[in-house]
Amino acid sequence: MTDRLDSNRWRFTGVLVVAAALASLLIGAGQLGADDARTTATPAPRADSLFTGIEQRGVALGSPRAPVTLVEYADLQCPYCAQWSRETLPVLVRQYVVTGKLRIVFQGLAFIGEDSDKALRTVIAAGREEHLWDVLGGLYARQGVENSGWVTDELIGEIASGVPGLDHEQLLATRSESSIASDIDRAAAAATSAGVNSTPAFQIGPTGGRLQLVEVGSLGPEGIRPAIEAVLAR
Repeated sequence: MTDRLDSNRWRFTGVLVVAAALASLLIGAGQLGADDARTTATPAPRADSLFTGIEQRGVALGSPRAPVTLVEYADLQCPYCAQWSRETLPVLVRQYVVTGKLRIVFQGLAFIGEDSDKALRTVIAAGREEHLWDVLGGLYARQGVENSGWVTDELIGEIASGVPGLDHEQLLATRSESSIASDIDRAAAAATSAGVNSTPAFQIGPTGGRLQLVEVGSLGPEGIRPAIEAVLAR
């Protein structure tokens, strides 16, 4: 249930990626004549209400005063990471993040290929504007075929247009800055130090304290919830 990494070269060792549809085509309603049928443009996605009102600081989601910190290591092209984002993250946000019990930190990796790097640079740049998690969720929801060139500027523009307060032009400009590459290198080093060899992978512990790598039995909420509850009970 995870993407495996080569510990020496951070190479992807093979995984079947299910293509995700980027958007659906809507047929315009209204007064259509026999030769006046009109197709509407694909609507801009709206900001994910899951994160509305939740504090975002760079790569972190949730209150810095939350007693528990969960670190997620993920590649934007990993289908299992996308599955976790769609199925488990919303549960954790509603049950633990909104209630002030948990903060989640994203440590992005880019070992699958060029689209991984482009997507990762984009979400880190969004983090400079405190919208990493909005863009992260948008990219996971539209995840395409591995290294097919699916991370286009057009797609990023569609996602950004649905995030209030996110400057699209600034986002595209920031992702090429050298500081973004430095952030990527630091995350890779942190993953190596933690012993991460697959994605998604997780560390958990008291905020400000020692974090431990967690083996999850499933990608559902039941896979990570016991670890969160154990730290809360300390």
